[in-house]
Amino acid sequence: MYSFSTCWNSGRHTDGRAMLREIRDLGFNHAELSHGIRISLLPGILEAVNAGEIKISTCHNFCPLPVGVDKPSPNLYEFSSDRENDRRLALKHSLITLDFAKRVGAQLVVLHFGSMDLKDYTSKLKELLERGERGSPKFLKVVAEANAAREAKKKKFYDRSRDTLRELIGEAKARGLKLGIEIREAVEELPVESDFASLLKEFPEPVFYWHDVGHAQIKNDLGFINHVEHLAAHADRLAGFHIHDVKFPARDHFPPGGGDIDFAALAPFVKPEHIKVFELSPKVPLDSVQRSIVHLKKIWGAE
Repeated sequence: MYSFSTCWNSGRHTDGRAMLREIRDLGFNHAELSHGIRISLLPGILEAVNAGEIKISTCHNFCPLPVGVDKPSPNLYEFSSDRENDRRLALKHSLITLDFAKRVGAQLVVLHFGSMDLKDYTSKLKELLERGERGSPKFLKVVAEANAAREAKKKKFYDRSRDTLRELIGEAKARGLKLGIEIREAVEELPVESDFASLLKEFPEPVFYWHDVGHAQIKNDLGFINHVEHLAAHADRLAGFHIHDVKFPARDHFPPGGGDIDFAALAPFVKPEHIKVFELSPKVPLDSVQRSIVHLKKIWGAE
């Protein structure tokens, strides 16, 4: 199943029905409600869904946005926070997302898992990439330092995130929803790439792996994973994809075919039952969107 994320057009619509009709007119039967859905868009969204104009594949936490927030804020409250009130609000708004996902008939909610209190290794490594120092002794030293810092400090943050996930699992089951834990692009975010296997073993269904191809490519370029090998390792628990391209170094949400990702190398792991969501920048013009859809489907198949 292919779907298309509202992150591309939610910011320029005041009517949720018109927003979803624009996605339908691109040729999609399904849309993802991303983390930029303002409360004012909800009436139109419900009208479109109830009228059968389009189906909702997925919702991205937090959806809708908390009251008083008017721009995408998926990390506004984190499962891993050392502030109890933030964790409470993260759980509260995640439950609101689950309720809304059930209401619109979504199959899955995409979750960010939190972050660690670390130095900004991501920006440092991106700076080194910009200077052409990928693979240099200095670059490798920063990668090693970041890995050591993550392993030394992750436990308390990771444990808090796992505690919140435990609370969400029963609620997701009660609503017939899957939870997709997304690979993130920043070095400081959770889960650490090597922890996905143990996390998925600890938490069986309805918890799944969600592969963001752009984030994984950035983690590849930053020196933390091999993109294809990482996807292969978690293919048996894969629920779906966020699809966008990356221009080196570490610039994402370009249309597929407009960057450096080898989508053909990922194709062996793509199945018709996966939810495949185009997640493009609002800056991508319509003609580029249309070309990227054709381009990707030629490589990954039409289903």
